[in-house]
Amino acid sequence: METREIQKLIDFIAQSGLDEVNIETTDLKIKVKRYGSAPAVASVSTAPATPAPSFAPAVPTTAVTQSAPSEAVASSQSATQNLITIKSPMIGTFYRASSPETPSFVSIGDEIKPGKVVCVIEAMKLFNEIESEISGKIVKVLVENATPVEFDQPLFLVEPA
Repeated sequence: METREIQKLIDFIAQSGLDEVNIETTDLKIKVKRYGSAPAVASVSTAPATPAPSFAPAVPTTAVTQSAPSEAVASSQSATQNLITIKSPMIGTFYRASSPETPSFVSIGDEIKPGKVVCVIEAMKLFNEIESEISGKIVKVLVENATPVEFDQPLFLVEPA
């Protein structure tokens, strides 16, 4: 499949309103995903793929209704309700440290205060230090190091002090 054909396929999928399409042949594998209004992303691999079975077993589906949330869900929700989320102020690549040789700016359990650098986001070859605007303790890091982040994507969960 040529690049022009792949582009036509992506354009067709974008106009169709589908959010995800997977196409596999013996010598080509294409996976196209679309999130919201962002442009389509195509992943193409030319490694031989194993052929998919021509049939799928029927799996019965059942609807389950629940009148009240379970205790585990309720306790999980109450535990996260008092946490504050530090979100990405821009699109870019998330880094936990200023270089691979240096330790992370913050780790789980670290106390932070306003003005403390918590991470770096690279955008267009510029490294932007992201500072905390709150005081508290880092409870969870939500993004892997050196991965792309979107605007307003949650980066850290902080227990306020």
